[in-house]
Amino acid sequence: MSILVTGARGSVARGLVSLLAARGVPHRLASREPDTPGTVRCDLGDPSTFAGALAGVRSVFLYAEASAAGAFVKEASAAGVEHVVLLSSSSVLAPGAADSPLAASHLAVEEALLASPLRTTLLRPGSFASNTLGWAWALKSGRPVHLPYPGSHCDPVHEADLAEAAFAVLTDPALAGRAYHLTGPHSLTFATQLAILGRVLGSPIPFETVSAEQWKAEVEGYIPGPYADELLDYWAARDGLPVETTDAVEQLTGHPARSFETWAQDHAEAFRAEGAPAQ
Repeated sequence: MSILVTGARGSVARGLVSLLAARGVPHRLASREPDTPGTVRCDLGDPSTFAGALAGVRSVFLYAEASAAGAFVKEASAAGVEHVVLLSSSSVLAPGAADSPLAASHLAVEEALLASPLRTTLLRPGSFASNTLGWAWALKSGRPVHLPYPGSHCDPVHEADLAEAAFAVLTDPALAGRAYHLTGPHSLTFATQLAILGRVLGSPIPFETVSAEQWKAEVEGYIPGPYADELLDYWAARDGLPVETTDAVEQLTGHPARSFETWAQDHAEAFRAEGAPAQ
């Protein structure tokens, strides 16, 4: 009996798979578009792919895709799955989450799992530190980063901590069956994140404050309008207001959450222009 890891190409899943492999834990990789040997097809929006992926599986690491969540729960139960670890989002904790484009899909999958006989563990991360990779194009092109709310706070969490947290709850039954709000160790503004990233790269990173309308126009085609509006509203609400951080990463992994500086050091090359020297 093994662990099924869905979304195998995602950063958290890749980290989890490395941990499982290093410790000899039987597992199966699944992806909507398998691109490595041994990876099975499991499109979380296509129930016809569920049975083959779930055969012989005891536990599942699941990404939050709501379109066929009920069918997945039914198939997992029929296959004898005992435990599902869902990579959800702390956005479900906000008032009105069911009406939020950012939170609704996560909440729908949570509700489907919690209404089922499957033992369910909910990982609810805050802001992924990797969201800042969206600034890489501007940095590589020598242009200032455009920020509608440079003083807005978030709780950037390293994907390696999320992978370790997932490994912990998948392999230690005493930790399963609960909900965990996972954050980085500090509440940081976007401007502070840029300053930290600049120190790591060895050069200050300029930014410009732009209007919400200008930012939304710039991301059109990348971020659907309702999601962009939701992000802008959230950033406006957190402008100058620190967010809550938790010790859930340390509780699950045994070490404090990695800092944003550590994340920046780990991903510095993603921000450097081709041929630029490392500092």
